[in-house]
This record gives sequence, C-alpha cells and structure tokens, in this order.
Amino acid sequence: MARTGKASLMVIFVTVFIDLLGFGIIMPLLPRYGKHFIVDDASGFKLGLLMASFSAMQFLFAPIWGRVSDRVGRRPILMLGLAGSTISYALFGLATGWDPDTVVLGLSPLAWLFATRIGAGIAGATIPTAQAYIADVTDIKNRGKGMAMIGAAFGIGFTFGPLIGAFSVGDNPEAPPSSMPGYVASAMSGLALLFAFFKLPESLNPDSNAVHRGWLNVSALIPAITRPSIGPILLTIFLSTVAFAQLESTLALLTEHFGLSQQDNFYVFAYIGVLLMLSQGLLIRRLLPRVGEKRMAIAGVFMMVAGLLAIGWIAEGGTLTQMYLILPLSVIGFSALNPSIQSLLSLRSAESDQGGILGIGQSMSSIARILGPIIGIVLFESEVTFPYWCSAGIMFLAGLLVLFIKPARSEDVGTPEPVEPVEAT
Repeated sequence: MARTGKASLMVIFVTVFIDLLGFGIIMPLLPRYGKHFIVDDASGFKLGLLMASFSAMQFLFAPIWGRVSDRVGRRPILMLGLAGSTISYALFGLATGWDPDTVVLGLSPLAWLFATRIGAGIAGATIPTAQAYIADVTDIKNRGKGMAMIGAAFGIGFTFGPLIGAFSVGDNPEAPPSSMPGYVASAMSGLALLFAFFKLPESLNPDSNAVHRGWLNVSALIPAITRPSIGPILLTIFLSTVAFAQLESTLALLTEHFGLSQQDNFYVFAYIGVLLMLSQGLLIRRLLPRVGEKRMAIAGVFMMVAGLLAIGWIAEGGTLTQMYLILPLSVIGFSALNPSIQSLLSLRSAESDQGGILGIGQSMSSIARILGPIIGIVLFESEVTFPYWCSAGIMFLAGLLVLFIKPARSEDVGTPEPVEPVEAT
C-alpha cells in the first residue's frame, strides 16, 4: 500500500457512497419532474435534453477535474464536487416546489431544473478524481481491488438511494412531484462533504509532477476505431449503452404510465439496484472466468434483446408484476455484457495503449449516455412501446458485432489488469 494505506480507501469509499445516495434519490424521479414542468409540443425533446445534461457535463468536466487534481491535489477537487452537489440538489428541491408558471430571477422552473442538473453533472464529474485518489494510495497489486470499491459504491448507492427516496414521497399516484427528494439528496451530499472535511487526507505526493494531457486525443481515436480488433468493440460499447440508456431514461415514465406513485417508482429502481449488485457482485464475477469474455458478452446481449422486447410487449397493457418478472433479463444482461466487453477491449489493447484505449471506450459510453435519453424519451412521447423496440434492434446489431469479434492474437494482447466497469448514469 501507498503511504495513506487502507484507512484512506475506506474513507474515499464512504465519501463516494454517501454522495451517490443523493444521485440514487434524484435519478428515478427526474423524468417525472421534467414532464410536470414541460407543457409545450417539444416536451419529449426537452425532457431528453434535461436527462442528457448531467451526462454531457460529466463528459466535458471529468477529464478537466482529473487534470486539475494532478496540480492542486485530490482532496480540494473532491470537496469542491461535494459542495457543488449539495448546492445543486438543494436548488433542485427548491425549484421542484414551484408552480410551472412561476418565474424566479427571470427563469422558469424548467430553466432552473436544467441549471441544477448541469451543476450536478459538473460537480459529479469528480469520480475519476476519486479513482486517481485510489491509484495514489494503492500499489499495483491492490489497484484492482481499490478500483472495485468505486463500483461497489455505485451499486450500493443506487440500491439504497431509491429506498431512502421512497420514504420522502407519498404513495398517491395523482400527487404532484415532491420537493423533498431534492432536499434529502442535498443533505446526503452535505454529510459526505463534512465527512471528507474531517476524515479525508490528501493523497497526492507533493513531489509529483503533473503531466499535461489533452482531454480527448482525437489523433488516437481514428486509428483505434479503424483497428479490426478494437473498432467493433468500441462500436458495441456505444450501441449497448445507447440501448440501455433509453431504458433507464424512460423507466420512470413507464411506471407512471402503469399508474405507479412516486414511492412505488422508487421501489422499482431499488429493485434494479439490488439486481445490479447481486448480478455483478456474485453471479457475473464468478461465471466470467469460466465462460470467457466473448461468450458472456453474447449471452448478455441476447438477454438484453429478449428483455427489451418483453418490456415493449407489456408497455402498452402490462402489469407491475410482469414488469418485475421481466426487468431481470435486461438488467442482468447488461451486467454480463458491460464487464465482458470492457475486458475484451483491454485484452485487445497493447500494454502501452491500455489507458488511452480504455479512455476512448469510456468516451464512447459517455456520448451514448447523452444521446440515449434524447432518443428514448422522444420515442416514448410518440408511442410508449417505441423506445423498447428501438433498443432491442440496436442491441441486436451490437450482438452481431460481438459474434464477429475475432479471438485475440498473441501480439494484440498485453498484460492488463482486470477492468472494473464504473458508470456515471
């Protein structure tokens, strides 16, 4: 271990986990909030932009925060992000309590929602800084285990965040959106900020010299995409993330279509969090070494296709029980596909290219999370079933790409460490 040791790993885990509780509280109801405040004919597109604004800011600011943290230290950037989340969620709670026709400081509640989501996206783009913190305090042998703690924080936060949110809203399906989840999320981030202030030490070595890097190496992007062993995998990451992002962004609207209250909607998302936690932590982790990356990826793709088709089938006239029975197909399928395709990408990258190629893969995923909600919500506004038929078709194309991925040649394979998938939804 590096100089700050295991104690710092636990502190950074608790800090990230508490902050992600706030994300898990807001995300399940965000489409409903946006729909409440958007009253014109372009509601689908505007709602899609609202959902995508968070991911867009993370895409832009994650490398910036990481680069700044190389110069000023990890602790100030992490605390700045927590403070930004606290303020953004508090303003979100304030804005969601206004009537749709209210004007505050010249802005409508919808404009304030956009501002708070943009602010939360900028503040929440510090996850790579948390990963850099872990890299600072771990040696090579323990690096993978340390990075896995961030993934665990995501899974647990996305499970318990919705459960906490369920207690902050009522169970009346006709009730307007509650402002309480925003305030609760703000309190969670505020607690994380206080915890970091008193417990989180600086991890960056004062003698380290920051190396200037551009936030996106375009010159490396084109050769990577056109490389036969890399291009299909990157395209698979993009397509599968677009498909899953459509499901994520429209699920709250679908539960509203089924007549579920805000509280019951939170329970659906908590159920998804439990599925993700169990499938990634127990099932996929154990099966992947036995089955292999390509076979696991193929199984994950076609589970997602089947699950999305089934959701499309019940979307118009299904029941809540059917939804609970069908959701594991898509969720476990994505849990199987994501680490498998990330591992395939790593295995087909030379050791000297690992960071750059995996960074491009993360960029492809981030762009997909910007486009997916816009496509999904616009389609949902046209016809409830459309986003799921569309997602199933996109996943089928991704499956064809996986089928034609060739086995890695010995000269294509470096000696990478296992890759732990970390997503910022």
